[in-house]
Amino acid sequence: MARDWESSFSSWSDPPSDAEHERCERVIRAIRTAVANSSKLQTRKILVFTQGSFRNRVNVRQESDVDVGVMLYDYFLAQYPESKRNVDFGNSDANYSFIQFKNELEEALVGHFGRAAVKRGNKAFDIKASASHIESDVVPLFEFRRYWDDGSYRAGVALLPDNGSFRIENYPERLVEYWPPTPLHYENGVAKNDQTSRRFKGMVRILKKLRIELEAVGNTAATAIPGYLVECLVWNAPNWCFDRDKWEDRVQSVLRYLWQNTRDSALCDKWCEVDDIKYLFHLFQPWTRERAHAFINAAWDYVGVKPV
Repeated sequence: MARDWESSFSSWSDPPSDAEHERCERVIRAIRTAVANSSKLQTRKILVFTQGSFRNRVNVRQESDVDVGVMLYDYFLAQYPESKRNVDFGNSDANYSFIQFKNELEEALVGHFGRAAVKRGNKAFDIKASASHIESDVVPLFEFRRYWDDGSYRAGVALLPDNGSFRIENYPERLVEYWPPTPLHYENGVAKNDQTSRRFKGMVRILKKLRIELEAVGNTAATAIPGYLVECLVWNAPNWCFDRDKWEDRVQSVLRYLWQNTRDSALCDKWCEVDDIKYLFHLFQPWTRERAHAFINAAWDYVGVKPV
């Protein structure tokens, strides 16, 4: 008997239950409390915010953790035009380092959750799940500014990994009022959802669930694909792909477009992440176009969608 894909897709498009949402909220509140109770951090300008799939409302039940950013904005990391320095833009060097901030955040988290519950990673802290809340990745961040010659800048967040590798920049959303009003990841996702009759985020959840199901049956193409990449792929599908009456037809339309346009790098080399800033298939990304295409190919094989 053929599977009723329309029923599966319709169910998968829904966000997690209120109970699951509350378990996410509990750990976020606990992290805010940990920062607020730190004698070293409470004098700093710090914003604790959700990011990733939970904030962008594309999370599914099987995703086992929530991403929380802890941004210090007393100071900022900067990238200047060639031959320019701090002084050219009226800025000065800080007397507080990123590593000092990360160490003090670790003290705050251990003081609240206990040493056994907090694991320090190269980029973030892992907070183990408990009976009341789910697991959390806590990411220490500095404000980041990318300056242009005229003194204007793009604002985001950045971190410095413990292993000394390259700075990692991200643009989750406009976090503070003085930042330029440039739409970033969150704002672009909301706009795409509105433009597609609130179907974009449902489509992301569907393909994430499909990826999880493929992985469960041993499909290696699905194993290599993070949920964030799925969200970015769907964001690059044109809005007309979502103009169908049924979820089965929308999924077919999106998969077909993605399959056709990830066959060759020339067809998708200008695609961006949802922030519309970072190229999706840039050299330093942890994924490749070839792997994305292999996943899409496996997905339409699994559901019986044939690209034309």
